[in-house]
Amino acid sequence: MISEGQLLFAPMEGVTNSLYREVVTELYPEWDYFACDFLRIPTTVAYPRKHLLKHFGKKHFDSPTKDKTIFQVLTSENGKTKETFKDLKELGFKWIDLNLGCPSKTVVKNKGGSFLLKAPQILDRILGEIRETYEGFFSVKIRVGFEDDSVFEDNLRLFEKHKVDAITIHGRTREELYKGKANWDYLKQASEMLDIPIIGNGDIWTLNDIASCFSYTNNTSLMIARGALKRPWLATHYYQNLKETDDLRIKEIKRYLYKIHDVYSLNNMPNDKILRFLKGLVRYIFDDLPNDEVLKRTCLRSLDLKTFFKTIDSIH
Repeated sequence: MISEGQLLFAPMEGVTNSLYREVVTELYPEWDYFACDFLRIPTTVAYPRKHLLKHFGKKHFDSPTKDKTIFQVLTSENGKTKETFKDLKELGFKWIDLNLGCPSKTVVKNKGGSFLLKAPQILDRILGEIRETYEGFFSVKIRVGFEDDSVFEDNLRLFEKHKVDAITIHGRTREELYKGKANWDYLKQASEMLDIPIIGNGDIWTLNDIASCFSYTNNTSLMIARGALKRPWLATHYYQNLKETDDLRIKEIKRYLYKIHDVYSLNNMPNDKILRFLKGLVRYIFDDLPNDEVLKRTCLRSLDLKTFFKTIDSIH
């Protein structure tokens, strides 16, 4: 399913829900794959299938975008992993990704996400359960370790043992969170070590970053998270070989934010929730533009949508 030179829109909790993906797939269909925000697999009773469909988005399930969307899950030692993968398989999902990189304190406290990178016996069992149940395209998204990278190679071999189909690697440990710069050396190391597609991740913000990461690491593809929030049109500009200017970027910002407002309104989202969601998207989107901090601060202080979009309209 994955091939060389592809760009993937990363899963982001609280962002890449079905309505958001509807906006981005309509405006910027050039992204090769999108990922839904992760589904937490419960530890008591497995979710009913209707919950899985609701999380993914029923509209996407019944459209061609289904096969362009990665269903990401997050589990733990006692999670109903086997049951969930069985249901996802029978629903026809072709690509499922296991989140092994989430650094959230809550997730780690519940022994999920990046915690499993330092629990090889538990991880081995979970991967075994998945592969007993699901024969489709199965990937993992990881960091290079928890406190350090001492188990990085061991984990890669574990993924190889369980015939994982692709590995997305964020070049930081969990303890580093988002400090410093992601180390692409790990991506290169994994590409040279394994005969498994490696998807690079971490600090890919611009068209130049895309070219540099591909050139340096020999990765099959790239998955972009914060860079995609700053420039959701990045794949479009990459594939169309467009050179970004401030004028073009401002035009895209306006088109993008207004489209989110329109789609969310049509789906009966209350105005206060739309405003809260839009505020969450302006963390990076103005970076490097003139008066970027003023724009961000003004948007975050907006008390209503009218005030928010008055600020957006003022950008020239």
